[in-house]
Amino acid sequence: MLHAVGIESQLVSDGRYWMLLVQASDAQTAAAQLRRYDFENPPRRRPAEPDPPHRGAWLGSAGYAVVMLLVAYLAGIGAFNGNWLDAGALLSGAVRHGEFYRAVTALTLHLDVGHLLANLGFGTVFGLLAGQILGPGIAWASILAAAAAANLLNSFIQPEMHASVGASTAVFATLGMLAGFEWRQRSNAPERRAQRWAPLVAGVFLLAFTGTGGEHTDVLAHLTGFAMGIGAGVAHTTWRANRGTVAQLIAALASLLAIGAAWAMALGGS
Repeated sequence: MLHAVGIESQLVSDGRYWMLLVQASDAQTAAAQLRRYDFENPPRRRPAEPDPPHRGAWLGSAGYAVVMLLVAYLAGIGAFNGNWLDAGALLSGAVRHGEFYRAVTALTLHLDVGHLLANLGFGTVFGLLAGQILGPGIAWASILAAAAAANLLNSFIQPEMHASVGASTAVFATLGMLAGFEWRQRSNAPERRAQRWAPLVAGVFLLAFTGTGGEHTDVLAHLTGFAMGIGAGVAHTTWRANRGTVAQLIAALASLLAIGAAWAMALGGS
């Protein structure tokens, strides 16, 4: 750098230290140039080492699959003498009149086998990735909360006669959570702007590719799920809660109890 501005210099070592030598007449100018260089070229911060993937992340995806299949079976046989689809579907008018449990029960219902299998496939893969980052219990509790919040929001935006079912809102909440978490993590890293925004851009492309097609697709539910998921992902980067085994178990049990309680209210009122 000094050579570029016309100052002769030499780098020497005395065996312990390196020294930069310049002519005495150039000392002040050289010092000023070095300070200016340091100011214009601050040292890059090293990105924090990523946390190791949580063990047992697959347990969350396995639990998700079990819940989806169990509800499908019970709904198919009309267990407890109830019409599960009528009792648990997301009906905007019913939600507005206080049946908030439908925001949870609707996530576990599907119209046919193809609908169920598609959400099982995407949900288990995205959920596995989220579980590796946050742990299976906390990841799926966050997904459930984000998806239920998205369903509630959707109910108050859509017309009163609107009805929908399916775990796709949770699937896109998971995608949004992954994108939001990774974007926020990279926002403090020494990377180019394009690299920092890449996770969100990728998430939007996946949302557009998989979540906006089909005659009966509830696009708004996918959008609200994705948005709520981004919020959850960002929250997890700023609020680093305990993610140990006990916390994972508590979060998992709370999620199962929330689903069970929602269905108890749905079938009890049907």
